Amino acid sequence: MGTDAVRYIKDPLYETLRQEDIAAFNAEKSARSELPGFAHGDFRGLDLRGLDAQGLDLSHAYFRGADLRGIDFSQSSMEGASIAGAKISGCFFPHRLEAEEILMSLNHGTRMRYRAQQ
Repeated sequence: MGTDAVRYIKDPLYETLRQEDIAAFNAEKSARSELPGFAHGDFRGLDLRGLDAQGLDLSHAYFRGADLRGIDFSQSSMEGASIAGAKISGCFFPHRLEAEEILMSLNHGTRMRYRAQQ
């Protein structure tokens, strides 16, 4: 598998997200001391509204056509993620993602790159 391949994550928490059971995901997430990595995860077309994304590694994940409205991703890792055609109204993104990167990903499916630290 290449580093850019979408992958299935072998963890019940991932499956809960894939089933769009956000309330169960948030409850289980808060009860765990360690979280799985969701890097390269496939979240295409899912309704993830209400997701507690704090501390999640969502780098290189695919969110094409997903409903992400209102999610606070500010404390998540999203470098390399793609949000083509996703609904993002009301989202907070990590401060290292510039608006141009978000728009390019939303409109053209490019992977979002973090700006260099200063």
